[in-house]
Amino acid sequence: MESQTSFVNGLLSLQHYDSDLKNIAEKVYRQERITEAEGLLLFEKADLNFVGALANHVRERLHGNKTYFNRNFHIEPTNVCIFTCGFCSYSRTYKNKEDGWELSLEQMMDIVRKYDGEPVTEVHIVGGVHPKMNLDFFCDLLTRIKEHRPDLHRKGFTAVELDYMIRKAKLSIEDGMRKLRDAGLQSLPGGGAEIFAQEVRDEICPDKVDGEGWLHIHETAHNLGMHTNATMLYGHVETYAHRIDHMSQLRNLQDKTGGFNCFIPLKFRNRDNDMSYLTESTIVEDLKLYSIARIFLDNFKNIKAYWPMLGRQTAQLTLDYGVNDLDGTIDDTTKIYTMAGSEEQTPSMTTEQLCDLIHAAKRLPVERDTLYNEIHVYEETQA
Repeated sequence: MESQTSFVNGLLSLQHYDSDLKNIAEKVYRQERITEAEGLLLFEKADLNFVGALANHVRERLHGNKTYFNRNFHIEPTNVCIFTCGFCSYSRTYKNKEDGWELSLEQMMDIVRKYDGEPVTEVHIVGGVHPKMNLDFFCDLLTRIKEHRPDLHRKGFTAVELDYMIRKAKLSIEDGMRKLRDAGLQSLPGGGAEIFAQEVRDEICPDKVDGEGWLHIHETAHNLGMHTNATMLYGHVETYAHRIDHMSQLRNLQDKTGGFNCFIPLKFRNRDNDMSYLTESTIVEDLKLYSIARIFLDNFKNIKAYWPMLGRQTAQLTLDYGVNDLDGTIDDTTKIYTMAGSEEQTPSMTTEQLCDLIHAAKRLPVERDTLYNEIHVYEETQA
């Protein structure tokens, strides 16, 4: 792609762009919100250099060169699931459990105890929707983790898992979320959002909680004092308009509650699932999506690239396209994306490796906790 991008006083030179794109750029520089129509225009007309430059401007205005990560580990209670999402390579149906796993409470506590004495700050609990792993089961797990290691932040359960376990317990979303919070749940991941538009969900995930239900669960969590993440699964059957509509609904809820920590675009991977016939998005398309998300979501402070899904090199590139967070050190127990053909088949990096990757991108690594409180800044050492 031939670049027409140039800069004046550190800002994008607009002389080669048409009036519509110039107007969008000027709004971004004035810190004004762009409209849904303008967001769609960026997908349809703007090149990567244009959106990348604007996204990097926003990123550096908010964070300078800081790039965040945390020390976390995952517990995946089961990959047995009653739902059949076309894009999912991870789950095994409840009736056909071959290659499936179901962890007991004690097995999950063994995972927690494995990190005793380690400076991890977060446990991330997410998996399939198993009918025998109900609300009381997970409340018991949360209580045990809290009692064993109260300093460990407990983030868990997609809106899909929460919707099922709370409905099965015959509670309202508000009462079910309050029960989980009281048991020890502190924040929610963003999974299960996919694309909010119902016509897309009817095609890729027709039987699980809809977009309205996902938003209601996250709004309820915010109202109970819990922070959550937001995601969008992109690069499958959705259109640009679907992407903008999805991000607009997230932006509207963030205006209302301020409860989202970050936005995480999730790339569709096509290995071993019912949508394997689709071609995955290119790196250029990935970077453009991250850039437009950074520009459009003006009330989200953080944009995260989940490096186990993108791969280390592509995740590193996103740091110049609006991204200021690379998730965490993870460990090799997370299988959701490795089973779908992600670049990282053993997704684990040491803190030193993650810092080296960030330093190589001319950024400053900053260890954070789940709520983005800074723990340590890793200045680059001179050999």
